[in-house]
Amino acid sequence: MNIFKIAVFTKNKNKLFRKTFDQKDDEIVENISENKNKTKNNLKSKNNKINKYFEPFIGGGAFFFYLVSNYNIKEAYLYDINRELILTYNVIKNDVEELINELLALKNSYLPKDDDERKEFYYDIRNKFNEDVSTFNFENYSDKHIIRGAYTIFLNKTCFNGLFRLNKKGEFNVPIGRYKNPAILDVENLRNVSKALKIAKIYNKSFLESEDLIDENSLVYLDPPYRPLNKTSNFTSYSQNEFTDNNQIELGAYFKRIISKGAYAILSNSDPKNEDKNDNFFDDLYSDYDIRRVKAKRFINRNANKRGEINELLIKNY
Repeated sequence: MNIFKIAVFTKNKNKLFRKTFDQKDDEIVENISENKNKTKNNLKSKNNKINKYFEPFIGGGAFFFYLVSNYNIKEAYLYDINRELILTYNVIKNDVEELINELLALKNSYLPKDDDERKEFYYDIRNKFNEDVSTFNFENYSDKHIIRGAYTIFLNKTCFNGLFRLNKKGEFNVPIGRYKNPAILDVENLRNVSKALKIAKIYNKSFLESEDLIDENSLVYLDPPYRPLNKTSNFTSYSQNEFTDNNQIELGAYFKRIISKGAYAILSNSDPKNEDKNDNFFDDLYSDYDIRRVKAKRFINRNANKRGEINELLIKNY
């Protein structure tokens, strides 16, 4: 049973926190091979060899939670450059009951208010969150991390479209959403996620930092910030760092190196051919590997007419 279907980081219970306008973690689980049954068979056939799981861009973590729910994963190594996300995962892992108490207080303060009062409360929390960013000690874990983790979840649950977007200063800049009863607190899910994370080591580091630990007994899933399909779709800044074509090329070289160590590797990204049939950026970069185009749904886009199915890439070496 997949107990992690309910999300930690978004208003929509069937989707997980994403770092782009797309929310496609469920499609990853469904389409990581030609179909879900083949995916399961592929993983089961390799399960005797695979005992370490790596996700160097953890984001919403849907595939990690799927694997933990269905397979005997002994060790997991989760990375992300978004320090707010990593802070929150560590709080869920280490102090979930205290986090629940903080979120309960936020929920009880927010939900009874009228629209104007909610707006004032939301922006007060957002201002507190942003005022602390330049001086906050992300390195040394303390009770302050629990409060900041609660703020992160609260803001994501109550903001517009469930986005998590930071400006160049690392400040959260998404306006308030209009939801009658946002799911600020899901106690059962938080406890389940906390249990799953007990096997994981969680790092606020670049994907490159994971390479030395990867070996022939490793499964690596790479879900980087997607390459924008056009200028208006560029939403790679869920952290204050950009992810450029040069970074994509660097990731391609990393992909090749970990495969040379014997790892099983899977990578997802946008398909530039949705916009330009002659754009072979990823086809050239990963020409030595299995490239599949799968249908995925766009749930978040500023233009409602552009929401719907679109091709995305799944690339793997097995």
